[in-house]
Amino acid sequence: MTPPASAPHHRMLGAALASRIPGARHSPLALERMEHGLFLLWLAYIGLLLFGALLLWQAGAWHRLVEADPTGLTVTIVLLFIGCSVWAGRRAWVLGQQRQWLDTQIHAGGAATPAWSTEYHQGCALPGADRSICLQVLGERAHGPHEMAWWLNGIQLKLGLLGKVIGFSILALHLGQMDSFDASQSSLLLKNLTGGLGIALLTTVTGLTGNILLGLQLMRLDRFADALVADTLAASLPMPPPQEPPHGDRPSGS
Repeated sequence: MTPPASAPHHRMLGAALASRIPGARHSPLALERMEHGLFLLWLAYIGLLLFGALLLWQAGAWHRLVEADPTGLTVTIVLLFIGCSVWAGRRAWVLGQQRQWLDTQIHAGGAATPAWSTEYHQGCALPGADRSICLQVLGERAHGPHEMAWWLNGIQLKLGLLGKVIGFSILALHLGQMDSFDASQSSLLLKNLTGGLGIALLTTVTGLTGNILLGLQLMRLDRFADALVADTLAASLPMPPPQEPPHGDRPSGS
């Protein structure tokens, strides 16, 4: 169950693209339902990204990326992605702990645990308690911290577009300063023009890549939180009253 406040998130480019990846919108996998399975899956994902980053480092791509962007926007986007990914790993650990406590509560027949599900059930059990308010509190605990992460994910894309605007502005300024074309200055002019174009392309590509990769992490966190809230609500549903056995040999309903 996704709260209404998260609906604008799915209009972001990162969420829209990540949601089309096979398996991204599925409910939690069997691996994620294991003890801290979501965190282990995040570790495997980050390990794959680190391996790719190491290959780029050996190829000299990071050095050329920093040199080609004097604005520093690409470095800012990379640092923002690293910080948000670390937060996503910490959030995966917290959600996994809550999942473990919920399973313990279900299997132990309502044993008291320091979990959001326990607070929800205890709040609903109070005299005159409003279940809708308890549900809002539970949804806020499960999805609330994701709001800022989705916003920062959109900032990556906006920084990439800002770099694109700056790059094309530099390109336009150099074209505007041309009074006449001099063949002897063609190499310098070409260098200035490609510099502005390089800023525009590199920042855009970096912003789009970070937006998609972080959006995939946040999408799995949202799906895991949805399942956590749904299982908490399912565990609190009252059991149907047992049906009375038919009297004697008479069939039921006679």
